[in-house]
Amino acid sequence: MPKHILIVGGGIVGLCTAYYANQRGHRVTVVERGPATHDGCSFGNAGLVVPSHFIPLAAPGAIRTALKWMASPESPFYVKPRLDMELFSWGWKFNRAATATHVARSAPLLRDLHMASLDAFEELARERDDFGLVENGMLILCSTEHALAEETRTAAMARELGMPAEVLDAGSIGDLEPGLRMTIAGGTFYPKDAFVEPARLMASMTRRLAERGVDFMWETKVTGWRAGRDRIEAVRTSRGELAGDEYVVSGGSWSPAVVRDLGLSLPIQGGKGYSLTIPRPRHNARHGIILAEARVAVTPMGESIRFGGTMEIAGLDERINPARVRGIVKAVPKYFPDFSAEDFRDVPPWCGLRPCSPDGLPYAGRFRRYENLSAATGHAMMGMSLAPVTGKLLADVLSDTPSRFDLTMLSPDRYA
Repeated sequence: MPKHILIVGGGIVGLCTAYYANQRGHRVTVVERGPATHDGCSFGNAGLVVPSHFIPLAAPGAIRTALKWMASPESPFYVKPRLDMELFSWGWKFNRAATATHVARSAPLLRDLHMASLDAFEELARERDDFGLVENGMLILCSTEHALAEETRTAAMARELGMPAEVLDAGSIGDLEPGLRMTIAGGTFYPKDAFVEPARLMASMTRRLAERGVDFMWETKVTGWRAGRDRIEAVRTSRGELAGDEYVVSGGSWSPAVVRDLGLSLPIQGGKGYSLTIPRPRHNARHGIILAEARVAVTPMGESIRFGGTMEIAGLDERINPARVRGIVKAVPKYFPDFSAEDFRDVPPWCGLRPCSPDGLPYAGRFRRYENLSAATGHAMMGMSLAPVTGKLLADVLSDTPSRFDLTMLSPDRYA
C-alpha cells in the first residue's frame, strides 16, 4: 500500500532514499533546512565510490594514530578541545569499537554494501548518464615503505574477501598515471572502485525526483515532533506541522539534535572535511587516488582536479580552519612534485561535516520506540559511496519488504 514518506534531510543519502521510495510507488516529501542551492557535505567531497573501503573508521590502532596526529593542527586528524559530554561519550564508544573483532564482523558487510551501491550507480547511469560516473579503479599512493607494507596487508585482506587488489611498484603506477610525476615508493590498485562528480550527481537526483513528482520543502527547519505512544504523528517545522505515514531522519551531522526531543540517542560527531578544486591544472589524474600517509583524496572532475581530506572533530562548526587547509596544500607536493602552494593560491576552500558514528558503520533502519520512524545517516566518509544502497535499504524498510542484508549491525538503536 502506498504511503506518504517524509524525509528530513536533502543530502545525497536523503535524495537516494526519496528516489527508491518513490520508485516503490510512495508519495515522498523531502524537508531540507538549507536552500535549494545549499552546498552541504554532499557537494564538495571527493566523489569516490569505494568498495575498497571495507575497514570501518573504528579499527585497531586508530586511537593511537589519532593521538599522534593531535600534536599538529595541520595533521590529517584533529579534535578541537572542548568540554562536551557527547564528545567524551562518542570517544569512549569509538575506543570500544576499534577492535580486530569489529573489523572482521564489519568488513564483509561493508564490502557487500559498497558493491551493491556500485551496481545501483551503474543502473542510474544507464537511465541517465549525467553525473560523471567513471569506473576505472582507484590508486592508493604510498611515499614510504612503511605505508606500502600496511597497504599491502590491507590488499591481502581485500583479496581474502574476494575483492580484487594489486600491489604495484612506482613504475607500474606511473604507467597508469602518465600525466602525473610522482615521488612514491609504490601503492595499491583497486579496479572495482569508481568516482562521480558530487555536484552533478546532486543536481541529477534532484531533477529526477522533481520529474517524478517528489515534493521539496527547502529552507525548512525541524523544530520538534508530535508523537503518540509508539508512532510519530507529525513533524513540527519552521513552516508548521507536516504529517505523513513514515518519517526518515537523514540529517547528517544534525541528526542527533533532530531526534533528541523524542528521547532517542543517535551518537554522531561531525567530522569536518575540506577540499580544494583547481579548475584547470597543468597536470591531472585519470583515476581516483588516495595519498596514504596524508589521508588526502585526489579526484579528476572534468577539466578540474579536487584534493580533499582531513578529519576535524569540532562539533557543528562549519567555519574554515586555515591550518587544516594548509595541511592539504603541504601534503600534495610530497607526492606530486610538479604541484606547489602556488597552484592553490586563488582556490577557495570548501568544508563540510561528515556524520561519524562511533563504530564507523551507518545507521539504517527503524527505531524500536516508534514504529514509523527510521534513520539513514552516520556514513562518515562513505556517504557518497553508500548513498544508493542506503536508499534501497530504506525503501525496503518503508515498504515492509525483507532486506537482502542483515541490518542488525546498522540498527539506529545499537547505542540506545
